[in-house]
Amino acid sequence: MLPRPEVTPLTEPYWSGLAAGELRFQRCHACGNAWLPARDQCPRCLSGSRTWEVASGGGRIISWVVYRQAVHEAFAERVPYNVAIVELDEGPRLITNVDAPEEDLAIELPVRLRIDEDDGVFLPRFTLAGRR
Repeated sequence: MLPRPEVTPLTEPYWSGLAAGELRFQRCHACGNAWLPARDQCPRCLSGSRTWEVASGGGRIISWVVYRQAVHEAFAERVPYNVAIVELDEGPRLITNVDAPEEDLAIELPVRLRIDEDDGVFLPRFTLAGRR
């Protein structure tokens, strides 16, 4: 069984958004900064005035690694798999997977959001832009 996320009142809009087919992130009313994961305060200006927004689904690869040994027994049948940092078009970055062969991954490569259900949990994953 896969590790389960801890859903709290703070993170619930993120997880319910994924279940509804939306990737939600927070934006500060005071300075306009956008971020993931959810926080009580803006990581830039520390304002507590924030709102949730829906991402457009576009982004780009910032970095990635390929795991050849599972970090948890639930992932043993998935190796090798990548773990990537994707920067959304709106600015927030998140840790995710890109569904593409290792040799096709590159820094700055555009990607598109795909929300997958995995063992009852909806997760944001990405594909290379222009592919499905």
